[in-house]
Amino acid sequence: MWIADKWKDFEVLDCGGGEKVERWGKQVLVRPDPQAVWPRQKNVSAWNRADAHYSRSSTGGGKWNIRKLPKQWDIHYRELTFHIKPMNFKHTGLFPEQAANWDFVDGLIRKSDKPVNVLNLFAYTGGATLACAAAGASVCHVDASKGMTQWARENAAASGLSDRPIRWIVDDCKKFVEREIRRGRKYDGIIMDPPSYGRGPTGEVWKIEHDIADFISLVSGVLSDDPLFFLVNSYSTGLAPSVMAYLLGTTVAAKYGGEVTCGELGLPVRSTGYALPCGSTARWVNPNR
Repeated sequence: MWIADKWKDFEVLDCGGGEKVERWGKQVLVRPDPQAVWPRQKNVSAWNRADAHYSRSSTGGGKWNIRKLPKQWDIHYRELTFHIKPMNFKHTGLFPEQAANWDFVDGLIRKSDKPVNVLNLFAYTGGATLACAAAGASVCHVDASKGMTQWARENAAASGLSDRPIRWIVDDCKKFVEREIRRGRKYDGIIMDPPSYGRGPTGEVWKIEHDIADFISLVSGVLSDDPLFFLVNSYSTGLAPSVMAYLLGTTVAAKYGGEVTCGELGLPVRSTGYALPCGSTARWVNPNR
């Protein structure tokens, strides 16, 4: 498991009973987590002093019950700054476990003796985009949501990265990649974090179990002649990390060689010392770059 254990502004205080209690800066939130099926720790007072609690509804969805909470606040990871706010479906605008992947690509980019051009697909509020840009890469950030892309731009500005070479693209990721292939544009690094389920702009249905293989094959068509890395993340419980590793192995590694690794992402839990599983990742790296 790759554990995001270098946070100072975020931590999982405890988890259990299908929920987790977290500290986001000075704010304490309780949110659902289907992986936390064990009992919560009885001596963790944070459960009773949370600033907000997201409760599931028996009819689907849910709502925030807010005791006291700013509309927005900031947390920091290394030199990066992120705006945080409660959103629908329990989200806050950031997935802290992805810091393990940010550190991974940061190290690759800083060690590269050539310029690195990264394509970040389903890029959300820009965590990976900012990590790559801060490390010195040029980045193409693609997300179908105009609101999420604007949020990512605000995070970049808050992190002092507005002047970095970042292309901000609001578009369907598949259609964008198809156009990039026709244009002959190439990238040295690929990051993708596709949803488990979604609908395209004209009603196309995306199911990760059905569509991810063809999509990885398509995206491999924009890799440069000497690429650096390809990273795929998934929150789908229907895809084991090894499945994504096999997909990278039969596409990217089959063409370029190199090494594919895979594993779960996790967050340390203060109360127990456990690591809370938070999705999975497969990584391909070119050892000769």
